[in-house]
Amino acid sequence: MVDVFDVAKWFLSKESMTHKKLQKLCYYAQAWHYTLLGERLFADEIQAWIHGPVIPALYKKYHDHGWRDIPQSTEAPTFPKKTEELLERVYCTYGDFTGNDLGGMTHSEMPWIKARNGLQYWEQSTNPISLDDMRSFYLGLYNDYQND
Repeated sequence: MVDVFDVAKWFLSKESMTHKKLQKLCYYAQAWHYTLLGERLFADEIQAWIHGPVIPALYKKYHDHGWRDIPQSTEAPTFPKKTEELLERVYCTYGDFTGNDLGGMTHSEMPWIKARNGLQYWEQSTNPISLDDMRSFYLGLYNDYQND
């Protein structure tokens, strides 16, 4: 496993971005890493907050930026080759979307919906998003893509 702050710094080395976008990119990195490589990318829990998946430790570090962009990092951490390749794929797939776009995407996906467990959209939650639910959902997407 790697440190979630290093994953965030890796994404921030690509561009400056909002806290919301950074959260969602880290979520998708964890989801796809667990789905395709069978292991957690980082140890931190992801919770089903109102605006989508959130890693509380990242929230604490970057919440002062509010809706403003977090500055681009001048250095990127290095990871094992398979992790680096996966992060590149995640960024290529999701990097052109805004934080709001990514939040909307996660709101339509089973892992976040299931973790919210019937809560109204305005109700706060710290419910964890299950890694097994992530794997199940994203493996379905992957298999659908492979069959097309």
